Amino acid sequence: MVKNDVTSRSDLLGESDISDTSEDNSTANSRLREALQLIRVIVKFHPRLFAIAVSGAAVFAVCTVGSSIGVRWMVDRVILIRFNEGELDTSAIIIGACLVIGIGLVRAAGVVVRRSFAGKTEWRTAESITNQVLDHVVAQPIKWHRKRMTGDIVARCGVDSDASVSILAPLPFASSVLVMMVVSSIWMLSVDIPLGVLAIVVFPILLMLNISYQKRIDRFYALAQDELGALSQAVHESFDGVMVVKSFGAENRETERLAVITSRLRNARIDAVSVRSSFEAAIDAIPSLINITLIVLGAIRVKTGAMSVGDLTSFIYLFTLLVFPLRIIGYLFSEIPHSVAGWRRVREVLDEPVGQDPNELIRQPKFGVALSCENLNFSHTPENSVLKDLSLEILSGRTVAIVGATGCGKTTLLHLLSGLIESDSGTISVQPGGVGLVFQEAFLFAESLRFNITLDSSITDAQVNKSLRIAECTDFVNDLTNGLDTIMGERGVSLSGGQRQRIALARAIAHNRAVLLLDDTTSALDPATEARVVNNLREMSLTATNTTNKTTVVIVASRPSTIALADEVLYLRNGQIADHAPHDVLYTRNSDYRELINAFEHDRHE
Repeated sequence: MVKNDVTSRSDLLGESDISDTSEDNSTANSRLREALQLIRVIVKFHPRLFAIAVSGAAVFAVCTVGSSIGVRWMVDRVILIRFNEGELDTSAIIIGACLVIGIGLVRAAGVVVRRSFAGKTEWRTAESITNQVLDHVVAQPIKWHRKRMTGDIVARCGVDSDASVSILAPLPFASSVLVMMVVSSIWMLSVDIPLGVLAIVVFPILLMLNISYQKRIDRFYALAQDELGALSQAVHESFDGVMVVKSFGAENRETERLAVITSRLRNARIDAVSVRSSFEAAIDAIPSLINITLIVLGAIRVKTGAMSVGDLTSFIYLFTLLVFPLRIIGYLFSEIPHSVAGWRRVREVLDEPVGQDPNELIRQPKFGVALSCENLNFSHTPENSVLKDLSLEILSGRTVAIVGATGCGKTTLLHLLSGLIESDSGTISVQPGGVGLVFQEAFLFAESLRFNITLDSSITDAQVNKSLRIAECTDFVNDLTNGLDTIMGERGVSLSGGQRQRIALARAIAHNRAVLLLDDTTSALDPATEARVVNNLREMSLTATNTTNKTTVVIVASRPSTIALADEVLYLRNGQIADHAPHDVLYTRNSDYRELINAFEHDRHE
């Protein structure tokens, strides 16, 4: 009974070993197919440049073999005759010199062409792939971006795109090595068959070493590339939140977090370097041993008269020249896992279909209506319904406040109305002329004030100044050293929170949108400034010459004084518009609304 159990376990272990071996072979084949597919794809980006690089490499390969012919001529026709007969054949010297110098010059030209166009191919391909990834990322809707870390996207657009083309630099040289192997094999066999066979034996040995190396190194490069992406993501997040980190004294915590990721990256690269060191040692040792063997056997062949000294010299010379190019094959194989790992991460982005732009689903409302929605539903998760069968209609030129408790869906509603995100169901209609959404957390570029308002579009200084006046920015802008040409610094760090909010509002006004959606945009302003801003917005709409020029303002607000300035208030509760009317009317008739406003007022007094 015990014996049967042992046998059974042994059989199972044997089956497991066979399964593991089969799985390894399958993985290796899969990686080989992936590498070939990568080469086929990236070469298609700039085939002309690649073809020129390969042509230059082929010229180099042929001339490398041809240079040994010049060496043989010089040894047999010049050097040996001079030593043996004491004579100097001038014509032989001239012919030999022309052979050596001519072949050398052509060989050098091949090197220049190969290196120049290989470099151009690599970096132009990297540029093309980066642009392709960037275009794909930019085309994705906000919903896609919210699911991903910015640092990871940056890594895939930069580090991974560069890694994916690292195979291109050694590829033309590797192609020349193949040409060199074929041509040199034919030449060496024609010179001396026994020595030729011995020299040629090294080729499959080195190729087997390279393939074995590629199989072992692949997983280390893949792991290192993933860790590099994780590090880029973590560093970006840490720098982005540097003020939070410093204000809470979390520098040590961030340092430790980055150190853990860095140590994983270091370990993966150390493992890769360890394998690579063993591989390069073998690549150095094997040709050296073969070379020594060729010299010993060649001396014997020369002594027996089977070959001349010139033959042996050119033979050894050619084999020595081949050693370094054969190592380039190893370099190519070492770059394959690196490129495949980078390309795999790039493809993860490119293979994702571009989501539908929510703006394409927005309709045009009936005349006189700025925006409306009907039976609007939205949820972040199936268990978390934010908006439920919400319907509303806002007339053109009106100033409307959206009021509700924290987390009731006010910001989500604005994002839906502006076409940033897509609803689960329902319809949205917006007046032609577009929507300008101003976020509570105003974002400014590290550019000039003018750029931050115009975004490099054809908006005149007169329009800029008008928008600054409406947003109550004129006073502090006039105090800036360089006025509109003042550089804001990263995220507008040189301005206060309220100033950044007003600049963001001025940007939306300057772009002349039909509807302005303000997500608690004036929260950082004092009540007096906030009142002036809201009144300026109302006057801007009232002074419009016709209905189509009137600007509709929708404000998410929590300050009672701001809410009271609106023409109408939409009270949002439980994902629906619970009531709507002017503030005074709502405050009188709706107890829930009154309780919420009182709570706002109490919080402000506190």
